[in-house]
Amino acid sequence: MDLLQNVVTIVLFFLILGTLVVVHELGHFVTARLANVRVLEFGIGFPPRAKVIRSSGETLYTLNWLPIGGFVKLEGEDGDDTDDPRSFVNARLPVRLVILLAGVAMNLLLALAIFLLIAMLATPLYGLRFPQVEPGSPADRAGLEGGDSIISINGTAYDMFGRYVNQVDPITDLRAHAGETITLGVHRKDGRFEELTVTLRPRSEVTETRGPLGVGPSSTEPVLIDYYGRYTGHDPATSARIAVEETGAWFGLIIEGLSNVVRSFVTNPTAPPSGVTGPIGIAQQIGQAFWSFGPIITLYVAGILSANLALVNALPFPPLDGGRMLMIVLKSIFGRRISVQAERVTYFVGFVFLMAFLVWVTWFDIIRGGAT
Repeated sequence: MDLLQNVVTIVLFFLILGTLVVVHELGHFVTARLANVRVLEFGIGFPPRAKVIRSSGETLYTLNWLPIGGFVKLEGEDGDDTDDPRSFVNARLPVRLVILLAGVAMNLLLALAIFLLIAMLATPLYGLRFPQVEPGSPADRAGLEGGDSIISINGTAYDMFGRYVNQVDPITDLRAHAGETITLGVHRKDGRFEELTVTLRPRSEVTETRGPLGVGPSSTEPVLIDYYGRYTGHDPATSARIAVEETGAWFGLIIEGLSNVVRSFVTNPTAPPSGVTGPIGIAQQIGQAFWSFGPIITLYVAGILSANLALVNALPFPPLDGGRMLMIVLKSIFGRRISVQAERVTYFVGFVFLMAFLVWVTWFDIIRGGAT
């Protein structure tokens, strides 16, 4: 079973990451075609080439062996002077910037679309899974057991986007009903659903460390969010707001994570970076989401990765799209004082640095995997 799970996880990793990169490149491709810039090749995957899908017309469509995304090759994109009026280098500055920005925009739109569809059609409901029950507590008297999850209180369920619709969480809700007799919807550890009636402790007996129900973490296991395979939906307007706010929230977390990683890389490169993972860590997160919580949470992770890809590619660092945009603007200002050779060296140095950074992050992914 472990072998099957590992194989499925690897396939999901390449499928999700490959799709996100292909969508990114599709943005470059479509805007280049609309701007009448010559597209030499649109490739799915990276070389070596496996098959030519279509060779008619001016664009070569190829399927390549390395399943890690795709690429678009434009005439004159390397900065070489050419007489072709349809080359990328001869296009007007705004056109070139829009073509480069289109990849970022596509990943941003994809993240928004994923969050919108989840919010509107299949928002996962969640519960709180607790590892232990306090002996003699209201939970114990009601028949709750360690490993169960509380998924509703007095018929109120909790969805993962509840914070955007002024919905309280289960812990806050339990404390608000201290001293009352309530009905708990319980997702048993064996998969059964039950409704139990329980009288909570009075407010006078509730403290920061002693809750009204009497469930909590053990010395080794915390209370966990448990997505248990039930879903709800929001109206289109609310779903659109959720999608925008969710994307913005992840942008903030990604920026914070990137700043922490850069600080860690500069000040203490031997310490494991917090808040960031490499390909191995991403694959592990995708696998955990799929096997523990199902396809909707896996799709949600794909939305996060798409937002991540959009933001990272917008950074003004060569050879990312943001870095290429910066170089194009600088060349338009300083003209031939920035040679093609200097531009290529800048991209090469930036690429080497990014690869070194990726190896550094991946190394700590391997260490974490060995530690677990």
